[in-house]
Amino acid sequence: MINRTEHLLQRGQSVAISLLPAIFAIFSEWQLTGPQQMTLLGLGNEKTLYNWKSQPEKARLTMDTLERASYILGIYKSLQILLSDQALADQWLATPNDNPLFNGVAPLDRLLAGQMLDLAMVRNFLDAERGGW
Repeated sequence: MINRTEHLLQRGQSVAISLLPAIFAIFSEWQLTGPQQMTLLGLGNEKTLYNWKSQPEKARLTMDTLERASYILGIYKSLQILLSDQALADQWLATPNDNPLFNGVAPLDRLLAGQMLDLAMVRNFLDAERGGW
Protein backbone atom coordinates (compact mmCIF):
# COMPACT_ATOMS: atom_id res chain seq x y z
CA MET A 1 0.00 0.00 0.00
CA ILE A 2 2.86 2.37 0.73
CA ASN A 3 4.28 2.07 -2.81
CA ARG A 4 0.85 2.79 -4.28
CA THR A 5 0.41 5.75 -1.93
CA GLU A 6 3.82 7.14 -2.88
CA HIS A 7 2.88 6.81 -6.55
CA LEU A 8 -0.33 8.76 -5.92
CA LEU A 9 1.64 11.47 -4.11
CA GLN A 10 3.83 11.88 -7.16
CA ARG A 11 0.74 12.42 -9.33
CA GLY A 12 -0.11 15.38 -7.09
CA GLN A 13 -2.99 17.60 -8.09
CA SER A 14 -4.60 15.14 -10.49
CA VAL A 15 -5.27 12.82 -7.56
CA ALA A 16 -6.70 15.58 -5.38
CA ILE A 17 -9.04 16.73 -8.16
CA SER A 18 -10.78 13.35 -8.29
CA LEU A 19 -10.24 12.00 -4.77
CA LEU A 20 -11.40 14.90 -2.63
CA PRO A 21 -14.81 15.42 -4.27
CA ALA A 22 -15.47 11.67 -3.89
CA ILE A 23 -14.54 11.78 -0.21
CA PHE A 24 -16.68 14.86 0.41
CA ALA A 25 -19.63 13.20 -1.39
CA ILE A 26 -19.29 10.23 1.00
CA PHE A 27 -19.15 12.59 3.97
CA SER A 28 -22.32 14.25 2.72
CA GLU A 29 -24.10 10.90 2.45
CA TRP A 30 -22.96 10.06 5.97
CA GLN A 31 -24.16 13.52 7.12
CA LEU A 32 -20.87 14.34 8.84
CA THR A 33 -20.20 17.75 10.34
CA GLY A 34 -17.15 19.83 9.43
CA PRO A 35 -15.29 18.88 12.63
CA GLN A 36 -16.07 15.19 12.03
CA GLN A 37 -14.75 15.45 8.48
CA MET A 38 -11.60 17.13 9.76
CA THR A 39 -11.04 14.33 12.26
CA LEU A 40 -11.43 11.60 9.67
CA LEU A 41 -9.03 13.37 7.31
CA GLY A 42 -6.56 14.12 10.10
CA LEU A 43 -6.82 17.89 9.62
CA GLY A 44 -6.17 20.41 12.36
CA ASN A 45 -7.28 23.49 10.47
CA GLU A 46 -10.87 24.19 9.44
CA LYS A 47 -9.71 26.56 6.71
CA THR A 48 -7.85 23.69 5.02
CA LEU A 49 -11.03 21.61 4.94
CA TYR A 50 -13.03 24.34 3.25
CA ASN A 51 -10.20 25.18 0.85
CA TRP A 52 -10.03 21.52 -0.18
CA LYS A 53 -13.78 21.50 -0.77
CA SER A 54 -13.80 24.63 -2.89
CA GLN A 55 -10.47 24.12 -4.69
CA PRO A 56 -9.43 20.44 -4.62
CA GLU A 57 -6.91 21.08 -7.39
CA LYS A 58 -4.86 23.20 -4.99
CA ALA A 59 -4.80 20.62 -2.18
CA ARG A 60 -1.45 19.25 -1.13
CA LEU A 61 -2.16 15.73 0.02
CA THR A 62 0.15 13.88 2.36
CA MET A 63 0.69 10.14 2.66
CA ASP A 64 -1.39 10.26 5.85
CA THR A 65 -4.30 11.89 4.01
CA LEU A 66 -4.14 9.38 1.17
CA GLU A 67 -4.13 6.46 3.59
CA ARG A 68 -7.10 7.91 5.46
CA ALA A 69 -8.94 8.45 2.17
CA SER A 70 -8.22 4.85 1.19
CA TYR A 71 -9.75 3.57 4.42
CA ILE A 72 -12.79 5.84 4.00
CA LEU A 73 -13.33 4.62 0.43
CA GLY A 74 -12.97 1.01 1.59
CA ILE A 75 -15.47 1.50 4.40
CA TYR A 76 -17.93 3.10 1.99
CA LYS A 77 -17.51 0.33 -0.58
CA SER A 78 -17.97 -2.42 2.00
CA LEU A 79 -21.12 -0.79 3.33
CA GLN A 80 -22.54 -0.56 -0.19
CA ILE A 81 -21.85 -4.27 -0.74
CA LEU A 82 -23.11 -5.45 2.66
CA LEU A 83 -26.23 -3.29 2.88
CA SER A 84 -28.17 -3.08 -0.34
CA ASP A 85 -30.46 -0.38 1.05
CA GLN A 86 -28.67 2.98 0.61
CA ALA A 87 -30.30 4.48 3.71
CA LEU A 88 -29.15 1.56 5.88
CA ALA A 89 -25.65 1.76 4.44
CA ASP A 90 -25.48 5.47 5.23
CA GLN A 91 -26.86 4.99 8.76
CA TRP A 92 -24.68 2.03 9.76
CA LEU A 93 -21.81 4.18 11.05
CA ALA A 94 -24.08 6.15 13.38
CA THR A 95 -25.97 3.13 14.74
CA PRO A 96 -24.81 1.65 18.08
CA ASN A 97 -23.24 -1.74 17.48
CA ASP A 98 -23.16 -4.55 20.03
CA ASN A 99 -20.24 -6.34 18.40
CA PRO A 100 -17.45 -6.60 21.02
CA LEU A 101 -15.22 -4.58 18.70
CA PHE A 102 -17.50 -1.56 19.18
CA ASN A 103 -18.63 -2.29 22.73
CA GLY A 104 -22.14 -0.93 22.20
CA VAL A 105 -21.14 2.39 20.63
CA ALA A 106 -21.59 3.49 17.04
CA PRO A 107 -18.70 2.71 14.68
CA LEU A 108 -18.54 6.43 13.91
CA ASP A 109 -17.57 7.05 17.53
CA ARG A 110 -14.65 4.69 17.03
CA LEU A 111 -13.64 6.49 13.83
CA LEU A 112 -13.84 9.87 15.54
CA ALA A 113 -11.17 8.83 18.03
CA GLY A 114 -9.06 10.18 15.18
CA GLN A 115 -6.36 7.54 14.91
CA MET A 116 -5.47 5.84 11.63
CA LEU A 117 -5.75 2.55 13.49
CA ASP A 118 -9.45 3.22 14.13
CA LEU A 119 -10.10 3.69 10.41
CA ALA A 120 -8.19 0.50 9.66
CA MET A 121 -10.07 -1.45 12.33
CA VAL A 122 -13.51 -0.49 11.00
CA ARG A 123 -12.47 -1.21 7.43
CA ASN A 124 -11.00 -4.59 8.38
CA PHE A 125 -14.16 -5.45 10.31
CA LEU A 126 -16.33 -4.67 7.29
CA ASP A 127 -14.00 -6.49 4.91
CA ALA A 128 -14.21 -9.58 7.14
CA GLU A 129 -18.01 -9.31 7.22
CA ARG A 130 -18.15 -9.41 3.45
CA GLY A 131 -15.76 -12.35 3.32
CA GLY A 132 -12.68 -10.43 2.27
CA TRP A 133 -9.25 -10.78 3.75
